[in-house]
Amino acid sequence: MVNIFVKQIKMKNRVVIIVINIILAVACKENEKMTNKIELPKPPVANKIAKKLISHNDTRIDNYYWLNDRDNPKVIDYLNAENTYTKKIMQHTEDFQAKLFTEMKGRIKEDDTTVPYKYNGYWYMTRYEKGKDYPIYVRKKERLEAPDEILFDCNEMAKAHAYFKIGGISISPDNSMVAFSTDTVSRRQYTIQIKNLRTNAVFLDKIENTTGSITWANDNKTLYYTKKDATTLRSHKIFKHILNTNVEEDTEVYHEEDETFSTFVYKTKSRKYIVIGSSSTLSTEYRILNADHPEGNFKVFQKRTKNLEYSIAHFDDSFYIITNADKATNFKISKTSELNTEKKYWRDLIPHRDNVLIEDIEIFKAYLVVNERENGLNNIRIISWNGKEDYYLPFDNETYTTYIGTNLDFNSTTLRYGYNALTTPSSVIDYDLKTKTSVVKKEQEILGGKFQKENYESKRIWATAKDGVKVPISLVYKKGIKLDGTNPLLQYAYGSYGSTIDPSFSSIRLSLLDRGFIYAIAHIRGGEYLGRHWYETGKLLAKKNTFTDFIDCSKFLISQGYTSNEHLYAYGGSAGGLLMGAIINMNPELYNGILAAVPFVDVVTTMLDETIPLTTGEYDEWGNPNDKTYYDYMKSYSPYDNVEVKAYPSMLVTTGLHDSQVQYWEPAKWVAKLRALKTDNNTLLLHTDMDSGHGGASGRFESLKDVALEYAFLLDLEEIND
Repeated sequence: MVNIFVKQIKMKNRVVIIVINIILAVACKENEKMTNKIELPKPPVANKIAKKLISHNDTRIDNYYWLNDRDNPKVIDYLNAENTYTKKIMQHTEDFQAKLFTEMKGRIKEDDTTVPYKYNGYWYMTRYEKGKDYPIYVRKKERLEAPDEILFDCNEMAKAHAYFKIGGISISPDNSMVAFSTDTVSRRQYTIQIKNLRTNAVFLDKIENTTGSITWANDNKTLYYTKKDATTLRSHKIFKHILNTNVEEDTEVYHEEDETFSTFVYKTKSRKYIVIGSSSTLSTEYRILNADHPEGNFKVFQKRTKNLEYSIAHFDDSFYIITNADKATNFKISKTSELNTEKKYWRDLIPHRDNVLIEDIEIFKAYLVVNERENGLNNIRIISWNGKEDYYLPFDNETYTTYIGTNLDFNSTTLRYGYNALTTPSSVIDYDLKTKTSVVKKEQEILGGKFQKENYESKRIWATAKDGVKVPISLVYKKGIKLDGTNPLLQYAYGSYGSTIDPSFSSIRLSLLDRGFIYAIAHIRGGEYLGRHWYETGKLLAKKNTFTDFIDCSKFLISQGYTSNEHLYAYGGSAGGLLMGAIINMNPELYNGILAAVPFVDVVTTMLDETIPLTTGEYDEWGNPNDKTYYDYMKSYSPYDNVEVKAYPSMLVTTGLHDSQVQYWEPAKWVAKLRALKTDNNTLLLHTDMDSGHGGASGRFESLKDVALEYAFLLDLEEIND
């Protein structure tokens, strides 16, 4: 219309025509914006039903407590209404989402196979086939050239289910049977079954409500497994099942009665011992039994003691222990005879060091391999038992991740480990411990023909926290960016449970980097990136350090020109979602947009409810709000309790109806309260996956659709749509 109108104006002065053209174009755009604004759908409004929550003579009013009932049709209606609203608001990005999905999927090799490993006479591998979402588990007898034996084709097993995941897979010692577990709800409650590998027949017996882990004794007929409490989902009992007997008659071997502990069972790498473990955040305890004698009784390795953590590995006639005993904050390695396992018999093998965190070990006949962390960086240390060698594998940058891989043979002289970096795809490497030579067994292929690691740059920088502590940040971006504050930047962190977010490669992330985004991992307190003290100073009554560290990293990134308030985005999931809720209550003006995945945001109410999964086991992480000191501190940062009448950034919040870790109602209530109180016109979306839980969709590529939605949300805020 603009061009037609201009042509009808009979003026000789071309400048005037151009001016009119510009004015009309601007007017049309403004009119279009107003039209779009008018046509935007109205967000759902959750009913307010006030519920008084009283603790320590303190009253909280929760208007959305009623959403805590997944069997209430009105709750489902509300979640569906939010999903419909999200779909309508994001409708203009649907083609872009499809493009992003195709782009991300196109980088992934569909017909792929993991690097085989050998165990008890068979080579095992996992295979993916083109056009299929789920793995196929395969083994070959003795030689890699031998015919495939299909253990499980999960594509066939998943056909009847909206969600499907195979859990533990455990082969019997004589290789004739496999015990396996499946979850078809996404609530991490696995059903165990047994398959005869000679006939491929699946036994009729089903063991319900387990953790999914299964362990065989050496008699090829006795199985150990872990049951969950039906209400809290705490793994609390170990049972013994004998083949060809009624599951209802299975023997209870161990009951973990302390509600702050969870229990589990496994077999040592030596195959000599069945081990029952019990763990809380700050204490552990193990029981052992000779795997040749499942009829026997388990013996306590070292009884639980407050603040004593240890883990055990068996080799030859000894146990090797990673422990924090005797104030070894960053852990040390001890050794003891298998006949005398109490702490008083432990002798130090590798002493505690203030600046080195011991994370894991791998034992070989001639070598001990230790996974350590110093100054935030992974190291693999190799020590010969004869005392002649003690050295580290070399790594040459500050934004890499390395880890010990699958090494099941004590007699092997080959160490398998993994390596990747923010700019380098994953590799599986076999290192010859005798010759000190390496062979890359597999390097992740990035399809599409566009990726070249030389086109990207990564670095580690350090921000200064409000208390003067230096906080590391790992960055990756496309080369050539200017530090002028105009770059969109996505800042990610977790910051809880001592879980360290290492800088690792992501082919999916390239869809952001190639469109100009910088990706930043803030290694904030609450994880163990800089050692155990980094965790200890980001939990309990020091939890706010986690939030202020993230905010201080954001301010530093802005001050250094990496981004600005108008282009800074933050992302966190689960406990990292709590982080998102805390930072937007504290400094909402710093961020243009937030991605909060399965966010743990209703901290006080959840931690006061002992019937909710995970609550009692996490008192050592967050504190027990039945104690007024912890109650007051939690309430001071709990995202849901601290929503205020003020402006908030644009937000996309995601959850799963069947989430067993963070119940769906936490993000649902949070969004409802934000809608009622926020004063801005920024976008606020809630997307609930009605078929999945904490981990999202189960298919290999189905989950990419969720990522495409998240990325489209961010890119749309940046007005990037190609």
